[in-house]
Amino acid sequence: MARTIIAILALSAVAACGGDRGLHNLQAGGEGPDEFAVMPVAPLEMPETLATLPAPTPGGTNRTDPNPVGEAVVALGGNPGASVAGGIPANDSALVTYATRNGVDPNIRATLAAADERFRDRRARIGGLFSGRDRYFRAYANQALDAYAELLRFREAGVAVPSAPPVE
Repeated sequence: MARTIIAILALSAVAACGGDRGLHNLQAGGEGPDEFAVMPVAPLEMPETLATLPAPTPGGTNRTDPNPVGEAVVALGGNPGASVAGGIPANDSALVTYATRNGVDPNIRATLAAADERFRDRRARIGGLFSGRDRYFRAYANQALDAYAELLRFREAGVAVPSAPPVE
């Protein structure tokens, strides 16, 4: 009888280890994105002579991605002609000045990552370990926006917003 109980407990423990929750696992680590998963947006081609290739510019653009910022602006429904190379458009300078009036933290990404990790650690309770549920949405529930309520709020304020998919 004892062997049966131990076998059932062992099988249950092994079965609980299955599944892939990906980014929803609040305890998931990782070393960052897989750079080999990035696909070029334009076909690769061999130049006539290698001397015509531009010098590499770390952080710059390449031949297969001639205008990433402009393409991103178009993909998000913006006007690529309105973007300013490496700067802030003149009509947004007052907004940026007001937003940065108390200073700008150059380490904001690290600060937010540490705060988010503390938040997730507080939310990862022992009870969640045994429930087998995905705790991602529960941890961030009071920070989530209702997309359709925001859409209506912006439309009522007279802001031009793109169409949205129907409510399911």
